[in-house]
Amino acid sequence: MTGGLEPRPASASCSELIRWAGVQDANTAGFVHGGMVMKTCDEAAAIAAIRHCGRRVVTAGVDRMTFTEPVYVGELLNCFASVNAAWHTSMEIGVRVEAENPRTGERRHTSTAYVTMVALDDNGKPTAVPGVLAENDAERQRQHEAELRRANRLAERDQILGSRGRGEGAALP
Repeated sequence: MTGGLEPRPASASCSELIRWAGVQDANTAGFVHGGMVMKTCDEAAAIAAIRHCGRRVVTAGVDRMTFTEPVYVGELLNCFASVNAAWHTSMEIGVRVEAENPRTGERRHTSTAYVTMVALDDNGKPTAVPGVLAENDAERQRQHEAELRRANRLAERDQILGSRGRGEGAALP
């Protein structure tokens, strides 16, 4: 249990956001701009986070955003998101992106993102979120991997802050 709230099943947070990729979304290479894909992932992640905690959320960070294949103009961009793990006020949401040819229905996996969202109370301050109840092996694996990514993020933060304490990189944000 996280923050005194009853854990919620990972399946309760699942969301799907579908966007048509038009000419206005093209980059100079003629493919869909990565920024449009990232924005859509962020929106899908927010929907999953809101479903999980029932609160307004903000993006705290994107751990990883991979682009394995291009998305072509005219395809449908399908973003599937669910909460992988939750801590005190934050949640990791995994987003799988698939491009779909609307004429043939053929889909291919094009991107993956791991987005950290923080729940906010009515005053805009971080607030407790329910834990995640993993109901099957795949959800338990995603939860385990989310814990590893979080541990790595915290260790990296501690290393950076430690080096700043010695005067190194003090001017960095």
